[in-house]
Amino acid sequence: MTGHNREGTVTATRVLVLNSGSSSVKYQLLDMADGSRPAAGIVERIGEPGGAADHAEALKTVAAELAARGLGLDSPELAAVGHRVVHGGTRFTAPTLIDDEVLAAVEELAPLAPLHNPANVTGIRVARDLRPDLPQVAVFDTAFHSTVPEHAYRYAIDRETADAHQVRRYGFHGTSHAYVSRATARLLGRDPAEVNVIVLHLGNGASASAVRGGECVETSMGLTPLEGLVMGTRSGDLDPAVVFHLARVGGMRVAEIDTLLNKRSGLLGLCGDNDMREIARRMAEGDAAAQLAFDVYVHRLRKYVGAYTAVLGRVDAIAFTAGVGENSAAVRAAAMGGLEALGVELDPVRNAVRGSAARVVSAGGSRVAVAVVPTDEELEIAQQTYSLVTGR
Repeated sequence: MTGHNREGTVTATRVLVLNSGSSSVKYQLLDMADGSRPAAGIVERIGEPGGAADHAEALKTVAAELAARGLGLDSPELAAVGHRVVHGGTRFTAPTLIDDEVLAAVEELAPLAPLHNPANVTGIRVARDLRPDLPQVAVFDTAFHSTVPEHAYRYAIDRETADAHQVRRYGFHGTSHAYVSRATARLLGRDPAEVNVIVLHLGNGASASAVRGGECVETSMGLTPLEGLVMGTRSGDLDPAVVFHLARVGGMRVAEIDTLLNKRSGLLGLCGDNDMREIARRMAEGDAAAQLAFDVYVHRLRKYVGAYTAVLGRVDAIAFTAGVGENSAAVRAAAMGGLEALGVELDPVRNAVRGSAARVVSAGGSRVAVAVVPTDEELEIAQQTYSLVTGR
């Protein structure tokens, strides 16, 4: 939909959302006037045989794909480009208009997110080169968690060492947690400022957050996305002395331990599969390793739900989102089972229903609502970007 002002000039209502990863660029074009999505896609295998040579070529491919559909970057309907940036450190706690100083600061944060921030910076640079006159906005994964109080984000290590090296809990998946916490309140017909929500973002990466009245007060991921829940290939919480033990007794180098904990652990490390659908299939066949992986995964979820109930004091809703959270009735049932003392009662019939819409799956008498709320990080980025550049 294209708007016009009284003089008949085209009104810019569209936002291009770019997610530049280490080997891919995802994009969506959203129209904020009517909620439509005229275009979406992904350029993969950047730097690999058969793929784009680099991010510059990938972004040019995106521009060409849009232009071929009459949606080019030179369109007067385009209001801004919104960029997903993984790490904003302590400096960036809100969507930020990008200039040279901001770009340099994001680049300086690369040691905190070495796999992500450099790729994000490259995508921003290329997009600015392609359309230097267009507002470019950075939306940070860490920003939603900037309201976590110091007693929750600070680790109990020497303060000077922690501060010198920026060691603290930052949290990730922030755009998802922000969107889902508000969408859950809307689903319940309530103002987000009045609702306490535990959000469980369960994809290949997984994180939990405790949201009080629209503000995050605790989150499971820490300095990096490794801490917290059991994930597809990441270990989540473990005794930090495991690292020392593997180095001293196992003779493993730091790089090897890094790879072990980030890429060869979690569900994959426990049973050889990181796809919950395949694990469910194996469980149905009586596979003990798959069953153990599932049980470890669910046990960690229940621990966090209990802990965050204590943090919040009052929980109005628990929201499941992302690939596993939205699609695995078995995970939801196992994670919520036996929590009646916390006011949680799942409805097995509602929980078994599949669908793409946000829905309540708890029983009518459950004191705490349990909901399945599909996440929409692109919409969240687009809304934050559009609001910043237009003031609306």
